[in-house]
Amino acid sequence: MISVELKKSLGRVGVLYGGQSAEREISLQSGAAVLAALETLGVDHLALDIGSDAIARLQAADIDRAFIALHGPGGEDGRIQAVLECLNIPYTGSDVQSSAIAMDKLRTKQLWCGTNISTPPFSILKADSDWAAVLATLGGDVMVKPAHEGSSIGMSRVQTAAALAEAYDTAAAYDSTVIAERWITGGEYTVAILGGRALPPIKLETAHSFYDFEAKYIDNTTRYLHPCGLSDAQTLQLQQAALAAFVQLGCSGWGRVDVMADKHNHFYMLEVNTVPGMTSHSLVPMAAQAAGMSFDDLVLAILQESLQG
Repeated sequence: MISVELKKSLGRVGVLYGGQSAEREISLQSGAAVLAALETLGVDHLALDIGSDAIARLQAADIDRAFIALHGPGGEDGRIQAVLECLNIPYTGSDVQSSAIAMDKLRTKQLWCGTNISTPPFSILKADSDWAAVLATLGGDVMVKPAHEGSSIGMSRVQTAAALAEAYDTAAAYDSTVIAERWITGGEYTVAILGGRALPPIKLETAHSFYDFEAKYIDNTTRYLHPCGLSDAQTLQLQQAALAAFVQLGCSGWGRVDVMADKHNHFYMLEVNTVPGMTSHSLVPMAAQAAGMSFDDLVLAILQESLQG
């Protein structure tokens, strides 16, 4: 339970979840977990499964602030943030501009490249791309990504020109902008950011060719290592690099930075998630637990960040 004063400051919290993106099912799980935490905390709350009638529903909801648990387009790309700002409703997480940039993997990488944030080399793919040339330029092993999806939806790791062409078609079914990114052979890490600090990094190990949708949400053999096996100095370096990447996009409140390390433990920033998952398999709750925070503590801390504005 929390103090009467804090409850009053938070007011009635609308949990925005569900939505219409390809990540709807994950968002429903995240929202349900957040709602359960608010119930335990004794915070006044309302569940809002957001659809095309978002503006009307929010106007009728009579909420004092919003906990955004919407994943993917419409939830973490700045659109719902813009609606909330127009309605003068405070909300969790990053603002309109930084949400839009972080949701766009291409714009994120272009901004990082211009500000000396380390990120893997990449190419923009088109239907008529020279697949063999792209593959050769990027080192023969690449990750293909839709620019605006999350949860590894539409992503493929490929090592042949024919597979690259097929991966482009898969990604293009989700997004008009598709990129190929050099695969970095080494450790895969994620760093949660909360209130301007980086939480303990988590190392991801999976039998899959990469940390794909199944490894994230279905396969119970995926390993989440914390401590992550790095030295104290390397851990600090990773945390500082992730926080710098997060801040460089203008992000705030909370989020998650995904990172690859090469065999020399040089870190490459992959992307920033401004509305990470809050499910039983999710990484931010794991990082919070490693920092000594319960799930309820995490939800409350995220909400308290929305009071700072």
